[in-house]
Amino acid sequence: MKPSSFKRTYVFPFQYDVPSYTTEFIKNTSVVKRYIKFVKRYLYLVFKRQNNLEVGQIYQHHHRILWINKSAPSLGDSLMDLSSRVMLNGKEVVLFTDVKNAHIYRQDHIFSKVVTSINQLKDHKYDLVIIDSYSTRSIKIKSEVQPKTPFVGMYGYYNGPEVNRTLFSFHRMNQLLGYPESEAEINSTARATMNFPKDTVAAPIFHFLNKYVVIALGGEWDYRIYDKWFDVIDGLFARSSVLNIVLVGSSNAIEIANELMSVYGQKNIVNMVDQLTFVQTANVIKGSQILLCCDGGLMHAANAVGTPIVPLFARLTPEMQLTYCIVAFSSYDELNVKGISAERILDRYDKACKLLEI
Repeated sequence: MKPSSFKRTYVFPFQYDVPSYTTEFIKNTSVVKRYIKFVKRYLYLVFKRQNNLEVGQIYQHHHRILWINKSAPSLGDSLMDLSSRVMLNGKEVVLFTDVKNAHIYRQDHIFSKVVTSINQLKDHKYDLVIIDSYSTRSIKIKSEVQPKTPFVGMYGYYNGPEVNRTLFSFHRMNQLLGYPESEAEINSTARATMNFPKDTVAAPIFHFLNKYVVIALGGEWDYRIYDKWFDVIDGLFARSSVLNIVLVGSSNAIEIANELMSVYGQKNIVNMVDQLTFVQTANVIKGSQILLCCDGGLMHAANAVGTPIVPLFARLTPEMQLTYCIVAFSSYDELNVKGISAERILDRYDKACKLLEI
């Protein structure tokens, strides 16, 4: 191991730049702490006899590929980290991922198969393994299911700094494939994608709702949970009394959804919170004119299906989460989305409607 290898923990494994908080991370994180983590990962690779199997590119003869994606189990991170799979069109790619993410890719246009158990991978031969990162978890899986197969890492040793995950994924894949596309080509087209089964129907009511907007409620992190939806909805109905609004979200949004329905139950609001799968919700969003949301999985779902968004960000800027081809009318607060006024959101909504002729 060369001392210069440590740079791989904070230097991009490709020649172009993407939005990141690398400088802040290096400034605020002890070099000793970062170096110890790097050494541990390297030694684990050695211990598992994998260190000499790392290759620098995906070659033409690498046709049958296993992609291990287990390090970031959130739905949004999964969509971003796997977004560059579109560049592997023509290859046979099997995905090994977290159980809760597998359903997103069951009808995928690139992944020929999606598995969630190690037992489903044993006794299968692959030309190459793509590993999300060199975490002990991912390396352990790789060494168990494909102990002698060469591999590449998407993040590899790069670890710690926040980064635009979609652009990172595309630029890394572009590098692994030998730079078939320019920086400008990647930046102008990079985005997540989703495919739906033909029978993905959320509810019969959506056969009759031709035009509607969606509001995504709730969230996992308090600083990404908005608290002024009453004011926003008042403003939306003030603009159009016949507007159709669909509420979506998971179980953490049930309380606020019920509160909203108790006030607006006689309006054109459909409450689908905690009633749909992620894929069904994404399909509802796909059929909408626009999505109002906080930074989270459903925002990334909207990006994947091409629906314009009015997103709220905190701490991570829009540049860190979106790409250039996403149609977004963003608002940002340094600390918490609750610091964003309803007036600001409605202003962004108005601009979206005007530009998109909604």
